[in-house]
Amino acid sequence: MKIAFATQDKERVDAHFGWAKSIDVYEISATGHHFVESFEFGDKLEEDGDEDKLAPKLEAIKDCAILYVAAIGGSGAARVVAMKIHPIKVPQPENIAEILDKLQAVLQGTPPPWLRKAMAKDSERAFDFEDDEVTP
Repeated sequence: MKIAFATQDKERVDAHFGWAKSIDVYEISATGHHFVESFEFGDKLEEDGDEDKLAPKLEAIKDCAILYVAAIGGSGAARVVAMKIHPIKVPQPENIAEILDKLQAVLQGTPPPWLRKAMAKDSERAFDFEDDEVTP
């Protein structure tokens, strides 16, 4: 499952989703985690009511199951949830490596319902009805 982190320094979750300079994406499972990609956003990022600045960030996280942020606006949160991505706000800057280690430990046990739902996003099935036989 892929996890996204809104970050200014690439080490901690320390950024508002709309103002993040970077979004780092990691792949995680019960057996380990690894860095996948970093998306850089260098434009004017401060709060300005410009919803269009979210489009490239939403595109960057489209195949992620969870998004960690320091903060996220209502509109951004609604758009993230609509993409079936679970946003998580951290109360203070938190080290990405520590979050990944904790999450990996949870995956080794019995994940809570919200996490099982997020994990299911990865295994969404495509329905192929062509192979189904129709019997009268």
